[in-house]
Amino acid sequence: MPNFQPYLQSPLVNFNLPAETVLVDNSQLARANELPLLGYIAIRGELADGAIAAAIAKVSGAALPAAGQFTTGEAGVLLWVSPDELLLVTRRAELAQRLAAFDAAFAGLFAHAVDNSGGLTCVSLSGAEHVTVLRHMGVYDFESIGVGQAVSTVLGKAGGTVLRLEDDGVFLIIRRSFADYLWLLLRKVAAPYRFAV
Repeated sequence: MPNFQPYLQSPLVNFNLPAETVLVDNSQLARANELPLLGYIAIRGELADGAIAAAIAKVSGAALPAAGQFTTGEAGVLLWVSPDELLLVTRRAELAQRLAAFDAAFAGLFAHAVDNSGGLTCVSLSGAEHVTVLRHMGVYDFESIGVGQAVSTVLGKAGGTVLRLEDDGVFLIIRRSFADYLWLLLRKVAAPYRFAV
């Protein structure tokens, strides 16, 4: 197939969100949009190992997060997933550079970093009723998520991670394969709150 030209597109491309985007105003009690085509690097290794922790901090420019939290640094957001796994959310343009830096930093260590960008996307959710919208989507006590915290939970019938970067909203990291389902669910439950993109 000499004419095949692969290209990158958002999992929510068919919703044409840019065409729906409106200016923010106080009447919109729930707003959401996708942050498309970010870079996602899964990092595995014994985080209690000082050499591995130092290598991760050096490449990401962020301190290692405690359980259930995330930190921010030069490379982006570093999210705790489990005692031996982190997720770095970074700019897509820096993905190859970051992966190469992790490979070099992990030389001789029992740790690795892999590109998981094709499997994830991120949706922002904000507005005065964003927590109410989350309550409609899942059973977790979303009010308890403070700034700097992240929770992996079930949203509808799919898993996702909720990160709170600020008081007014959250970010949802979701699997690409469930992106359509979760976007439609979010729109449905947010409709009574004058939902806007």
